Amino acid sequence: MRMRKKRNLIPRMARCAHLQVFEPETRRGVWREGDSPLYVELGCGKGRFTAETAAAEPEALYVAVERVPDAMVIAMERADRLGLANVRFLDMDAARLGEVFAPGEIDRLYINFCDPWPGNRHAKRRLTSHRFLPLYAEALRPGGEIHFKTDNVPLFDYSLEMFRSMGWAVSEVTRDLHADGVCGVMTDYEAKFYEQGIPICRCVAVYKGENDHGQA
Repeated sequence: MRMRKKRNLIPRMARCAHLQVFEPETRRGVWREGDSPLYVELGCGKGRFTAETAAAEPEALYVAVERVPDAMVIAMERADRLGLANVRFLDMDAARLGEVFAPGEIDRLYINFCDPWPGNRHAKRRLTSHRFLPLYAEALRPGGEIHFKTDNVPLFDYSLEMFRSMGWAVSEVTRDLHADGVCGVMTDYEAKFYEQGIPICRCVAVYKGENDHGQA
């Protein structure tokens, strides 16, 4: 669904500019401050998950990637209202991950309710396709995790197959995350699906192959 254009988008973005990194490639390799964990969310949408997760883990630096300014401005305003100092936003495509993060720099990737791109013709655009998984394997530290959630069962099945076929160990697999009540922080989409009784699929993936940054 296409998001409605926000009124006063430019001044609203300007008011939150302190939370946005405009030249993220200049931070490559130096995102961390001391031993702080680095978490990256691909496609943060309106930022409910972003803000609540960052608020719950203030010791971590949380970087949220979003290509739609009309969604990102809402996410930034949420983080700003909460006074979060550990969140930064990037307006960029996930395909640029290697330009912005050095090998082994990220501790955890979140991929929540990404576009399923149905049909084989568009499969390479899925964020869990063979096009993207090598980028994640390079950017994650050894033992770093992908936390993946979706309401789309065919996408979940496809993603499990891709993870396993490309050298990722998969755990915590569930096809009804909230069967016994709300589990973890929800996105805006997820909260809506939960109210409608739509089950949520989730898994955690860890790369077990050889990384160019020198460890298995």
